[in-house]
Amino acid sequence: MARNGCRFVVHRGRRLITRGEQREALDTAFAIRTSEDVARELGNMKGALMKFGQLLSFIMEALPPEAQQALASLQADAPPMAPEAADAVVRAELGAPPQKVFLDWQVTPIAAASVGQVHRAVTRDGRDVAVKVQYPGVGDAIETDLANTEGLYRLVGAFALKGLDTKGLVDELRDRMREELDYRLEAANQREFAQHFAGHPFVRIPSVDTSTSTSKVLTTEWVDGIGFGEFMEHATPAAKQRAGESIWRFAQHAVHRMRAFNGDPHPGNYRFTLDGDVTFLDFGLVKRWSPGEWERLQPSLDAIVVHRDPQQLLGAMELAGFLKPGHDLDAEAVYEYVSTPYTPFLADTFAFDRDFVKRAMATVIDVKGPHEHVIEQLNMPASFVILDRVVWGVNAILGKLEVEAPWRSMLLEYVHDAPPATAMGRAERRWSLEQQVAPE
Repeated sequence: MARNGCRFVVHRGRRLITRGEQREALDTAFAIRTSEDVARELGNMKGALMKFGQLLSFIMEALPPEAQQALASLQADAPPMAPEAADAVVRAELGAPPQKVFLDWQVTPIAAASVGQVHRAVTRDGRDVAVKVQYPGVGDAIETDLANTEGLYRLVGAFALKGLDTKGLVDELRDRMREELDYRLEAANQREFAQHFAGHPFVRIPSVDTSTSTSKVLTTEWVDGIGFGEFMEHATPAAKQRAGESIWRFAQHAVHRMRAFNGDPHPGNYRFTLDGDVTFLDFGLVKRWSPGEWERLQPSLDAIVVHRDPQQLLGAMELAGFLKPGHDLDAEAVYEYVSTPYTPFLADTFAFDRDFVKRAMATVIDVKGPHEHVIEQLNMPASFVILDRVVWGVNAILGKLEVEAPWRSMLLEYVHDAPPATAMGRAERRWSLEQQVAPE
């Protein structure tokens, strides 16, 4: 922060004596250099702050492409731990070094992210697997990160978000990230999702190898495929359409039908084929609705996207804890602000693009803009924190993929069991009916 703060002061000084296109070039160079610095530092820090950097890497469309590319390294290519450290974790968890546990072990990880890094290996019975090894000490790092985050929320709340329940929000994040540190829980999550989506027409989830999985080592079926960057570069528009709808439908199905959903929808957690098929990875951060939790939230979302009724929204938000009773807010002003990320559901069809994500994010974070009076009174109930992350994460991915679809009709499939609106919806409906009649 100190280094980039000084850099910002110097940048502003140079900007004062620069004009026209040269000023724009200065701004771009500043954004790129700062993003590279942030990516490097957050990559080395791991934990919650790196996870925050991952989120920034694909939703901050206002950054120049080169700056986004620098931050994108946090999705799977962060600096790894030393080979000796990974060996020590495997030895402690499985009783022997990885070269003894597995028939083949690749010392160099294929991916390194916020909580652990992934090595490719072959089991003793000849199966190709991916082995995720947790960073030593990452639990302590996350606790420290979240303690600092609570102080930051209080600071922000004192100036802009006066209605924010910082304690509830941080407690929710802390609970979810503590769960993410237990790979036994992640293995159970992944097995549950894999079983639920078995035979699904467009959702694939790798199986878990229980015999070589512990609280800090997770071994799963190896999946061939390409990363998001390569997919974006080489896939056809039709393949991007299929991939985007798959990711969106996977999230909606989990939220509405499983009542448990993956709260970490960043591009590093998917593997693609050039045909647009998607394999879903990483089930460490899973949010489960407790009894009555979704029932308190759903009326607010229904008021926005199903009924499109500002007055109904105001009452629902008060009951859910988004607003305190006795506020002086205008229903139309509230609706205009909170419906921003749900714009795709307010028309018969909508074409996502990166500019939409950029505009929506600018509206939501403009605490001194036209919605200032609304923002300062809004709260984010703890139960909505992870779902909100999913909304923005999926929106950002669809914006990059430039997917067009009848999103509102598709949403009604999950909310009110409406008829399928697309070919993929019809395929999923057939699968659901087959699941219902399948023998126990």
